[in-house]
Amino acid sequence: MTDAGNGTVKNEERQRARGAGPGALVDAEIDEVPSAEPTRVGGRRALAYLGLCLVLIGLNLRTVFSSFSAVLPEVTSGAGLPGWAVVVLTTVPVTLLGVFAPLAPVLARRFGAERVLLGAMAVLTAGLLMRPVDVPGAGHLPALLAGTAACGAAIALCNVLLPGLVKRDFPHRLGLMGGLYTTAICASAALGAGFTYPVFSATGQWTSALWFWAVPAAVVLLLFLPVAIRQRHGQHKAVHEGVNVWRSAMAWQVTIFMVLQAMMSFSVFAWLAPILRERGVDGGTAGLMVSASIVLQMLGSLFAPALAARLRDQRAINTVAALMTGSGFALSIFGPQELIWVWTGLLGLGQGSLTAVALTMIMLRTRDGHTAAHLSGMMQGVGYGVGSTGTLMVGQLHQATGSFAAAGMLFLAVGLLAAVFGYRAGRNRYI
Repeated sequence: MTDAGNGTVKNEERQRARGAGPGALVDAEIDEVPSAEPTRVGGRRALAYLGLCLVLIGLNLRTVFSSFSAVLPEVTSGAGLPGWAVVVLTTVPVTLLGVFAPLAPVLARRFGAERVLLGAMAVLTAGLLMRPVDVPGAGHLPALLAGTAACGAAIALCNVLLPGLVKRDFPHRLGLMGGLYTTAICASAALGAGFTYPVFSATGQWTSALWFWAVPAAVVLLLFLPVAIRQRHGQHKAVHEGVNVWRSAMAWQVTIFMVLQAMMSFSVFAWLAPILRERGVDGGTAGLMVSASIVLQMLGSLFAPALAARLRDQRAINTVAALMTGSGFALSIFGPQELIWVWTGLLGLGQGSLTAVALTMIMLRTRDGHTAAHLSGMMQGVGYGVGSTGTLMVGQLHQATGSFAAAGMLFLAVGLLAAVFGYRAGRNRYI
């Protein structure tokens, strides 16, 4: 390809990254033949209704993580959970994000993306209802494990299919819908962190605090039901095009960057509230601080992709975001407590920027939609699967040492590694 051609492709990719928002809006169905048709709607109002449903689905995709951590001490004592169970419950849902991600395109080809999303929301609702159930003779642990696993599997399918639906059905409103969708996902984590403990305080029951989050999921399930069931779906097959990303050194650098940011990101959802409470912050304030940190994540995720797309390369922004996140996490653990709001704010702004630029690499390091979709699948499968070890290591270090100080040192190291791989992934090269 000529230099002029390279420049044209690069400009197109920058425009896509700017318009699609931090989620990069990669279409998981791009390899389908014939191409998946847009969702059938009856007019502008019906299209607006579809957009509302997709945003509301996004608003339910992180409450599972942040709600559990907000009342973790109460659940641990109330359900009599052993230490290993706490570690598993914080790790399994993230691991399943990677395990089930490759199944989403396969299911979409067989049943249609809309119906798979509907099924995923049904499983998510069932999992949220199951989590607090007391099984006679066995206690709460079996239902907690099964419900949490169901939620993780359902969210994995939504994570993969939802961006493609937004991109496919709103091609002329990608900036608006991409921003609403990604903001809704961040907001879901903030809502779970901020409202779970107040529900516990009002009811005195941790089971009620967890059951509460099945209500919005069930409402969205009912709202999306008429849209999904009237969709027709023909026979499709997969035709793989684009570069083999598994053999690309650049793809692995981007993917390891994603792994390291996922280690920190989901550790924030799982452990930041318990970290703050161990430092003497009361449950309500800890939830509020986590929510404020996630709101700053939203700000970072809104501005970082646009800045990254305007730069000649992304080495500097990737490095700075990684160092901000690692240091913010560590300082939240052992920094001066009178500045704890500053540390959690630094963590939030860094983490939001880091997640956003990692996902933006999908567009900026690929030349076509097929390669971008394959890179996205690689990043989600490996990124979430291996990235779940972050929550696992934090739990194990806490069990072994009795404090979170070792986890602070761990995430200083993870932040430094993320800076190294972010620098490598940020070079102006294509996969």
